[in-house]
Amino acid sequence: MKPQIPTPTGELTAFRQLLSPTPRGARLARRLTVHQVDAWGFPQGSDASEAAAHIVAEFAANAVTHGRVSGRDFELRLLRREPDTLRIEVADARGDLLPRSQPDGAEAESGRGLWLVEAFATAWGVTEREVGKTVWAELTV
Repeated sequence: MKPQIPTPTGELTAFRQLLSPTPRGARLARRLTVHQVDAWGFPQGSDASEAAAHIVAEFAANAVTHGRVSGRDFELRLLRREPDTLRIEVADARGDLLPRSQPDGAEAESGRGLWLVEAFATAWGVTEREVGKTVWAELTV
């Protein structure tokens, strides 16, 4: 007998936006996330909104800093599956540089952002694409 694989239930709603791989594009990704999560019923300042904003800020900053390829945008995708799952995806054009959740040393000035993602998300990971990669996180809201 084959094991039963649970199928997702509930309505799926999605938001997608291409953004310039600049600091301005990263800030816009965060603002769009807060706006969309609010539209889905999680007001600005709520735990769900704050967690989503922090995760997008980290993923977008990494896409702009480490995933930038001249002439290529990065993509923000938000997926809401009723009743309680929010999935955040940020895709960039650099598949050769994968995120690391460990800073380079105790005195390193960067490399700690994914620790925040781990604290907020129920799961996160990286998926390869034909060109580049998608970094994703899921929240239970």
